[in-house]
Amino acid sequence: MEAKAVARYVRIAPRKARQVIDLIRGKRVEEALNLLRFTPRNAADVIAKVLKSAVANAENNHQLNRNGLVVSEAYVDQGPTMKRYHPRAQGRMAMIRKKTSHITIVVKEKEG
Repeated sequence: MEAKAVARYVRIAPRKARQVIDLIRGKRVEEALNLLRFTPRNAADVIAKVLKSAVANAENNHQLNRNGLVVSEAYVDQGPTMKRYHPRAQGRMAMIRKKTSHITIVVKEKEG
């Protein structure tokens, strides 16, 4: 049995979020939350929130025990990019790309 949580359109670049999500893949939930608590990245707060949501979904919707949960899948997909323009010299402009992410975390009970 597994439970899933998804955060869509998060205003964080996918590359930066993937650096943090790689830390927790395959870890027990308590260990993953501790890692995220002490990771000095902005993405860690958002990923911790998604992980807590996945754990709550497992407890409330599937009646799974929190102590036996493991992060089985964790990945970040790229969302739409917002394009903004910034004025430059001699009447030119430069495009600023504000990237978004879709963060997905799946937790399931540990076998054994």
